[in-house]
Amino acid sequence: MRLVRSRPSGVPLITVSNHMSTLDDPVMWGFKGFPTSDAKLARWVLAADDICFKNSILTYFFRLGKCIPITRGAGIYQEHMNEALDRLRDGAWLHTFPEGKVCQEDAPIRRLKWGTASLIERAPVTPIVLPIIHNGFEKVMPEKAFYGRRPPFPLCNKDIRIIVGEPIEFDLPKLRVRAMSMSRDSSFPSMGWPSASSHRLDEAARRWLYTTISEQIQTVMESLRGFSTTVFRLQG
Repeated sequence: MRLVRSRPSGVPLITVSNHMSTLDDPVMWGFKGFPTSDAKLARWVLAADDICFKNSILTYFFRLGKCIPITRGAGIYQEHMNEALDRLRDGAWLHTFPEGKVCQEDAPIRRLKWGTASLIERAPVTPIVLPIIHNGFEKVMPEKAFYGRRPPFPLCNKDIRIIVGEPIEFDLPKLRVRAMSMSRDSSFPSMGWPSASSHRLDEAARRWLYTTISEQIQTVMESLRGFSTTVFRLQG
């Protein structure tokens, strides 16, 4: 995990992973290779405000843990996405769950939300994007283990396995040019986004671009998930 500790000055890092339980973050960062005692190196993470920020005590706790509140369903231009962009502008490490919600089934990676893709495209410096796939958290904190509810405490003696993939590269200048070309032939209904981006992309171009970036991340994550399934099976 050298990219967490050492990367070019000013270059942000975005890690993306599947989302198996409410314990994924921060427990997954306790595995070997991640810094656990240096607050400056710790990740920022997008967290659902209806779960982590329900009252002032939870808000204080999760804010102290470098969590950024996100309102699910409020779109990619909501207020706190600007805060996430500020952290990327600082060259920080940001973690996202691009599927947008917990999924405990052993199933392919679902279609990704556009939030992560928009952060990659809108960041002043193109982030390094690092995919992570994990397995086992769904057994530690199953969603419907006790009468259709989560257990009051995490379950013990469960295997948690994590695989980190190779960085995903995006040629954003080339993608933006293609997005502008593709937008001329598109007929997306308007969603009321800001009229123009910093790169003069109209809404149709941005929608094509965010879809393309999201699909590339999804493809890499699904490939890594398939690889991890094989590795975990061989390990028993």
